[in-house]
Amino acid sequence: MPLHTIEPKRLYRQIADQVRALVEQGEFPRGTRLPAERDLAQQLGVSRPSVREALIALEVEGLVEVRMGSGIYVREQTVVAGSRAAPVTAEPPLETIRARELIECELAARAAATMKAAQLRGLRDAIRLMQQEVDAGHMPTQGDRLFHVRIVEAAGNAVLVRIITELYDERHNPLFAQLGSHFENSDSWQLAIAEHQAVVDAITQHDVERARQAMSEHLTLSHDRFTASWHVPQPARAASRRRIKETA
Repeated sequence: MPLHTIEPKRLYRQIADQVRALVEQGEFPRGTRLPAERDLAQQLGVSRPSVREALIALEVEGLVEVRMGSGIYVREQTVVAGSRAAPVTAEPPLETIRARELIECELAARAAATMKAAQLRGLRDAIRLMQQEVDAGHMPTQGDRLFHVRIVEAAGNAVLVRIITELYDERHNPLFAQLGSHFENSDSWQLAIAEHQAVVDAITQHDVERARQAMSEHLTLSHDRFTASWHVPQPARAASRRRIKETA
């Protein structure tokens, strides 16, 4: 029998596999609501963000359904009998944001110390592109990506450019996309645009510490938006909280 490389499972995948096993054993019957994220986290001895990533993976795989304002339910039926969706093994979105924070705060500080006028104009152009995308009803990932890439480019290090672009592009993996479908909308992106502007303001004034802090705040708030409580928008705000479709 040929040997295969043994790869350690990501934490969210271990959690997802445990929940799936409990469903298959009848501990969580189909059609019923799962325990709250907090309760699952306490029982498993893990963080709530890791539980959320696991539940999103199971949603992508068709085992559970997120009902905003109600909870997470085991689906009555998942896939065609005798088959099962391939397990999701993408990079965890919330860990990815934290990884970006560790790197990009220092890159923003470096940009505040070194950026020239032309490079600052490029950052402002990226923010304008984000606003145009939101106004058109699209997810503004082109402008957002351009903004973060231009900050790392100011460091003049090709390795860092590759790392940041690869980390940013993880937002297109199935886990990140599914998470975004629940929490990203025009309102959340307007908040993100304002946070980007705070970074630009600090860089423009060559305020190294404020640039570092503004980027940290932006990525921390991005993380927090994805870990907010599941909720149902109020009817009066439904129109303003229109969902944003992915740009083709």
